[in-house]
Amino acid sequence: MTRLAVFDCDGTLIDSQANIVAAMADAFVRNGLAAPDPHATRRVVGLSLVEAMRVMLPQGEAALHVALAEDYKAAFQRLRADSKLDAEPLYPGVREGLETLRADGWLLAVATGKSDRGLALALAHHGLGDFFVSLQTADRHPSKPHPAMLWQAIADGGVGRSDAVIIGDTVFDVGMGVNGGVRAIGVDWGYHEAAELMAAGAEAVARDMDHLLVLLHG
Repeated sequence: MTRLAVFDCDGTLIDSQANIVAAMADAFVRNGLAAPDPHATRRVVGLSLVEAMRVMLPQGEAALHVALAEDYKAAFQRLRADSKLDAEPLYPGVREGLETLRADGWLLAVATGKSDRGLALALAHHGLGDFFVSLQTADRHPSKPHPAMLWQAIADGGVGRSDAVIIGDTVFDVGMGVNGGVRAIGVDWGYHEAAELMAAGAEAVARDMDHLLVLLHG
């Protein structure tokens, strides 16, 4: 039996909090707004950018949401141009966990609110590009928790929904699994609390990568 593990990226594989918070602050200031509280920024990680801006500024005009999203992308690119990809480390045990899953016959995929370009740069920086059979981003899909990214990853992997699992740190990841009819496992080292993930429909929440491997093989 072939199984597919679909991972979120930011907050699950890669700790990109520093650059995300900095880019969001830059985007807001460029649009004449006060930089948001970092906690508010962390709460929307995982959503596509325009949707994230809509959540952060629900009373704002659509044009402002689009402008903020574009300025955020530009700020993020400047940070990376300044060689700040080193500020986006892998979480402990991620590389070893992915290697173990691949050796055990699992197919691996990513479903993320990042752009194609952003995901490619992040994976290349960490030498993970060849680990995944499918890379799904917000460039080609509706925002999480819509399951389109998850369904495409499953199609690319050639497995059934019962043989797939989505792994992520936010209720948006868990909701994508629930909406897509796929089991969801949360991780507690990212941006949302374990209790939130369970309430959203996660079957379990991993404490670390070793615990995640136990849950996946259970």
